[in-house]
Amino acid sequence: MDKLVIQGGKVLSGTVRASGSKNAALPILFASILSSKKLIFSRVPRLRDISTTLDLLRGLGARAEQEGNLVEIEIPKLNSTEAPYDLVRTMRASILVLGPLLAREGRAKVSLPGGCAIGTRPVDLHLEGLKKMGAEFELKEGYIWGSCSGGLRGAEIEFRFPSVGATENILMAATLARGRTVIKNAACEPEIINLAEALKKMGAKISGEGSDEILIDGVVSLGGADISIMFDRIEAGTLLLAGPITGGSTRVEGVDMGCLGAFVRELRASGMHITEGKDFLEARLGDNTRAISFKTDPYPGYPTDLQAQLMAYLAQVPGTSSVEETIFENRFMHVPELNRMGATINTRGARAEISGKKNCYSGAVVMATDLRASASLVLAGLAAAGETQVRRIYHLDRGYEEIEKKLQALNGTVYRVKE
Repeated sequence: MDKLVIQGGKVLSGTVRASGSKNAALPILFASILSSKKLIFSRVPRLRDISTTLDLLRGLGARAEQEGNLVEIEIPKLNSTEAPYDLVRTMRASILVLGPLLAREGRAKVSLPGGCAIGTRPVDLHLEGLKKMGAEFELKEGYIWGSCSGGLRGAEIEFRFPSVGATENILMAATLARGRTVIKNAACEPEIINLAEALKKMGAKISGEGSDEILIDGVVSLGGADISIMFDRIEAGTLLLAGPITGGSTRVEGVDMGCLGAFVRELRASGMHITEGKDFLEARLGDNTRAISFKTDPYPGYPTDLQAQLMAYLAQVPGTSSVEETIFENRFMHVPELNRMGATINTRGARAEISGKKNCYSGAVVMATDLRASASLVLAGLAAAGETQVRRIYHLDRGYEEIEKKLQALNGTVYRVKE
């Protein structure tokens, strides 16, 4: 098992390029189940979750290869419709095989998923939507057993919450269903748009992506395509904070400002200077930083996946900031570790109060509890006096492509060692 060792106290500045998005790549790769033709995917990040996804697809019968950031997948015939526990247990996104398998083969056996322990994240919205399309389910032995002997049919599905995963699952399943499917109260995230664009390149008939109502008219089959993965807005936001949290500046290239609007608004509200370009964002610490209050919300609100990182930054901003977490109930697990490093953060239920103080951090040995918590500890370590060791970074490796190399390019002293 690896750990990151960080020698803090250095000012970070420079330019890095955003990787492809893990959260966009996973559903798009799973969409390959819907086609028997060759699909080529570019800007795919090299991450543990991507490797797990390709292994899962190979187990279903796919020819799947990754070279650098290019992936080729072809599934002329499915040899299996089972997503086994040994693979699924590490990655919650694996539930996204359910809709495509039912659409193509009429049956699926999918282990209940694992992943970060940041909340219950139930799969009931996925199952309820697919049931309306004609699927039947049985939960036994830790698996979801699904079938639809007559094939999926179009339906009107209204979510009680705009779930990203459920929207993706129904969107994929509906492409091969008979008739029209209408998804109401759909998630509006940019990753949903990227998935819809990918499916349309494969021949799907979709409209309304990016709004809260998506229409899908089912087709008989999908074909091959060349598909590009969007940039990782969560990685970009994390890297954007790496300079300012140390008193420096960061320029992140290969990004779309439109996808980071809520995050950038909060940075500006805190007194940070943000420069926007055609495909870049640059952030530097302002002279008059100030405490802020914000809450996480579904897109286009503030992303929950950037909550821990901004909290790490605000712990060094004098004054009292507050955060309300509305998406996941267990997403303050990074707080005890940040406090061990010198932050002063108190939590009560879904709210956290941050008593900011300049140069509050000192190096410590800390433990990552989930993917985004890992990133917040790395940021705190960059700002800390002395050495920080971040352990259990297998969480970090699930969502950040060679983060130590990108931080080194910003003048950070960060290196990976074996425990």
